[in-house]
Amino acid sequence: MPTLAPYFAALGDFVQPIMLFHVAWATLLGIFIGSLPGLTATMGVALLTTLTYSMDRDAAILVLICMYVGAIYGGSRSAILLNIPGTPASAATALDGYPLAKAGRAQYAMALATAGSATGTLVGILLLVMVAPPLAEAALKFGSFEFFWLAVFGIVISGQLTGGVSPLKGYIAGILGLMVAMIGSEGIHAHVRFSFGFDQLNGGIALISAMVGAFGFAEVLTAISQRKPDLVTHSDKSDRMLPKLIDLWRYKFTILRSGVIGTFVGIIPGVGEDIGAWASYAAAKRTSKERDQFGTGSTEGLTAAETGNSAVIPGALIPALTLAVPGSAPAAVLIAALFIHGIRPGPMIMFEQPDFIYSVAAMLTFATIAIGIFGILLTRVFVLVLKVPREYLMPLVFTLCVIGPYALTQRPFEIVVMVFFGIAGYLLRKMNYPIAPLVLGIILGELLDKSLRRSLILSDGDLTPFFTRPISAGFALVVLVSVVLSLRPVRRFLLGLIGRATNKAEG
Repeated sequence: MPTLAPYFAALGDFVQPIMLFHVAWATLLGIFIGSLPGLTATMGVALLTTLTYSMDRDAAILVLICMYVGAIYGGSRSAILLNIPGTPASAATALDGYPLAKAGRAQYAMALATAGSATGTLVGILLLVMVAPPLAEAALKFGSFEFFWLAVFGIVISGQLTGGVSPLKGYIAGILGLMVAMIGSEGIHAHVRFSFGFDQLNGGIALISAMVGAFGFAEVLTAISQRKPDLVTHSDKSDRMLPKLIDLWRYKFTILRSGVIGTFVGIIPGVGEDIGAWASYAAAKRTSKERDQFGTGSTEGLTAAETGNSAVIPGALIPALTLAVPGSAPAAVLIAALFIHGIRPGPMIMFEQPDFIYSVAAMLTFATIAIGIFGILLTRVFVLVLKVPREYLMPLVFTLCVIGPYALTQRPFEIVVMVFFGIAGYLLRKMNYPIAPLVLGIILGELLDKSLRRSLILSDGDLTPFFTRPISAGFALVVLVSVVLSLRPVRRFLLGLIGRATNKAEG
């Protein structure tokens, strides 16, 4: 049974002036990045990763986690004031946040979003401390056969749950990512593949360069092609900067349920914060006595959405730390940052660095406290931030997109890779293809390739262990069911069965 003593010890380790300073500036920067339409949490973490090479390990990871938490929370600012989510995670927030803002209650909407984000993250932190250590121990039973199916499962899930996009497009994006991951020297015999005679490709595609391009430069191209939105600034006399305790108490079950839903959505590889928000919002609407108000300015809907998307953050770090499989796109960047700073996530983490999971939980706690303080004190400042002209902002972001990948290896070729993936990401967005499966395909491609090849070596080319080993067979069954359920005729058939059964029960 996990104990909380290492968590409290980790909290004490971070109560230092320099660490608290890192918490303050990184969280504040994350909130601003999340607030600005066109800048995402993934882009913020990716850009900041390239600037943390010279920092101490704990300080660097602390900065990146605070950026992650701050950016996911910051997306609610523009969702409420502009009806444009600053990050995809805040899409559900806009449904009720913007109507509240138009009714003159923008400050109260932002206060509820702050309370929901803080409580959701705290619920996720508790589950992270309780779930991650046993999961890491269970993962020690995984072999190459199991890790192969785990990688396949991550691609399948990320291909399906992409928020209103056809699962087929998600699968295509994921497979494109797997194809990119195959470029360069393979991981067992170092045989060079798909380099097409370019020596620069022998080492493969650098993860950070691809990510900065797909999320950063692509966001710049997307943002400058869109019309500048209108900002809601008027306020009603009843508007207030602090949430009412009676509202929070009234929605206590909604907050707890959304926190649990968000955390477990985060655990599923490749799903992400936006699905956590929508799942929590749907669950709240289904059980609410005020369901008719949802979408028109419901404080309960707003609270559920913000609690759910923030709870995904600790949840996404559970598989990232224990299995080295990202639960979300920002978590994927964090995995790369962990390797850069000498931390090897995976089943051995509880043996090599047993206290690191508790350190991450402590970092998340300080980031949560920071968003609570900044969210309440700087409400009016966020309105000013959203007025920053794009023509000033986007050249700065593009400069960071160029500097970051180049700083990684000092190779101009990385800038070429960044630009290529930026243009490709922009074109995929225009065609309504999701980007997260593409990036997760790159992340999981190496794990899938190595696990498949190592398994075939161990079994002497026999495929039966993939389906006969208990854990491997379980994963294979889950993958098969997930693919079958994504087929539209199957879903229609099941919905029909459920509808007939419901009508029969009522009759």
